[in-house]
Amino acid sequence: MPKTVVGIDVGGTFTDIAVLEDGRLTVHKLPSTPGDPSKGILQGVAEACPEHVEGGVAEADFVHGSTVATNALLEGKGGRTALVTTLGFEDVLEIGRQNRAELYNLDLERPQPLAPWELRFGLKERVDHTGAIIEDLTPEAIRALAALVEEAKVDAVAVSLLFSFLNPAHEEAVLEALRDLPVKPFISISSRVLPEFREYERTSTVVVNSYVGQIMARYLGELENSLGQGLRIMQSSGGSITSRLAAEQPVRTILSGPAGGVVGAFYTGVKAGYPDIITLDMGGTSTDVSLCPGQIKETTGQTVGGYPISVPMIEIHTVGAGGGSIARVDSGGALTVGPQSAGADPGPACYGKGDQITVTDANLILGRLIPDQFLGGRLTLDRKRVEDLASGVASQIGAGIQNAALGIIRVVNSNMERAIRTISLERGYDPREFTLVPFGGAGPMHCCELAQELAIPRILVPARPGILSALGVAIADVVKDYSRTVMLRGGDVDRSRLEEEFSGMEGLAKQELLGEGLPVDRMEVRRLVDVRYVGQSFELTIDFPADPRSNPRPGRSRRDLRQAIGESFYRAHLRRFGYADRNEPVEIVNLRLKLELAVPKLELMPEAPGPWDPSTAQTGEALVVFSQGITTAAIYQRDRLHCGHRIAGPALILQMDTTIVLPPEWVAEVDPLGNLLLELG
Repeated sequence: MPKTVVGIDVGGTFTDIAVLEDGRLTVHKLPSTPGDPSKGILQGVAEACPEHVEGGVAEADFVHGSTVATNALLEGKGGRTALVTTLGFEDVLEIGRQNRAELYNLDLERPQPLAPWELRFGLKERVDHTGAIIEDLTPEAIRALAALVEEAKVDAVAVSLLFSFLNPAHEEAVLEALRDLPVKPFISISSRVLPEFREYERTSTVVVNSYVGQIMARYLGELENSLGQGLRIMQSSGGSITSRLAAEQPVRTILSGPAGGVVGAFYTGVKAGYPDIITLDMGGTSTDVSLCPGQIKETTGQTVGGYPISVPMIEIHTVGAGGGSIARVDSGGALTVGPQSAGADPGPACYGKGDQITVTDANLILGRLIPDQFLGGRLTLDRKRVEDLASGVASQIGAGIQNAALGIIRVVNSNMERAIRTISLERGYDPREFTLVPFGGAGPMHCCELAQELAIPRILVPARPGILSALGVAIADVVKDYSRTVMLRGGDVDRSRLEEEFSGMEGLAKQELLGEGLPVDRMEVRRLVDVRYVGQSFELTIDFPADPRSNPRPGRSRRDLRQAIGESFYRAHLRRFGYADRNEPVEIVNLRLKLELAVPKLELMPEAPGPWDPSTAQTGEALVVFSQGITTAAIYQRDRLHCGHRIAGPALILQMDTTIVLPPEWVAEVDPLGNLLLELG
């Protein structure tokens, strides 16, 4: 019997559970517990798959998209963190880069360093740009540092010494000394977390890792005690790792939940025959968008909460536009929505506790939600409470309640539209060449209006859009990323040297993964290189060219390698920036290694088209407000729709995890895999 896999995604409003067993997918949804996310997880697991929980310990494989590290970073609730660096470089976090997030804002306040000045310690040591030690670290200096750290009573320590990515000996010595402290803090060293050049980004990344480390390690330890040893954690790069590795490097989980959504959406799009997609994950707190041109795009240059993080992440753009985003009138009399959110507690006003109008409340006013059929009828929405509260916002802008609700929807749609333009048009991609894949509890409610504004030709709504992130987490491959800075240009680009570097990285990687009990002999190895023009300040990542063994002439291999790398880089640069100069020399900056272990995927059996009888699927009608005015919309239950069934808008298609809003002139058709294909008729 195939092993059961349970995907868990904890969002700002709901916790989603996806159970994969014997080729079947079952789903469960319940409110999140922000105070302690594990409570909602354990309750959801017990309700979704009680047969796999015996004696308080679960017997399935669990993969968790975690928001614990993200929330600790964004809310400033991480541990008291010290930074150890080379003497004279203690202020690198303060100095940062000269770039300004808002160029003309004279009052712009940068986020406070996670390691305050009184907890930044300089060590008298020096490694030069070749990795040679020119000033050794003495035992006396290490003992003095340990005493200072012990006296400071910190929760965590981040170590980032100059050029440690070339020679980590001094960082390793500091690590060993601090491990012997009576009260052991969480310790991370940059040569293990991010062995790459760029001192500021490397230091920032390792400090973030330590800042959230103790909280994440404690949380994962408790969760593993409850769920068993088969717990894996989703990374920001779209692959999962063991909970122990995640506890050591929690910085790799900062965008864990959104990454699961992109993996699930891309898998759905490929299976449906649409590999070029734009994902739209609209949950309770925010909306995450990502562009996948036949593949999931990664980046190593994200900023989260104002702090640079340079580990591999799926390229995701986030805006504060979710179902729980709060609508208000600002001091200038303009209607604004978000980024503040009602979250899970108190939640939107229609849930019965909140007292501020949100996007979900606006959809209820417009008739786009059926009060007694929300979450499959498990929660009844309070329309009268919403209308009473909405009258205040409406009077402030001098409009009726329905027009105010329409205004809220227009504003939040505008925020999401800008996000999609950022990842498509601003990066050389035409959204008209892509398919929009909406998911999250609120995505299918707004997708048609967004697609119409951006001229996106079609929308693919997955069979279970409200829990797609949990599905993506469950099917994510096991992936571990490694990197190393080499700085090679021209004649130094030699295949034998690069093969030796890659082989050394693979050996260390497999040794680490064997310690985690992973079958490294079955893991696929991908080699990549970061390349740039000589003197350029950023790189593009390309695949390392395979070894052409057909022509063994001396010197030919080296020329072929340089040419292959150059051509791949020029094509990537032309695509990303619209130009490329083949006469300019290039250099290899970093080597990257990606080890992947494929996990079994959910294989859905296609359904043959069946006869269409609207009377069996339609359960009623509702008055719904669209931009064209108020109209009567048919109500359908999605579980009664089958392959080939076609619906014309206006209509509402209800299911447990979402409501799909089909405006006038739009049509929906069910494909063989149970997805809904929406097009403007």
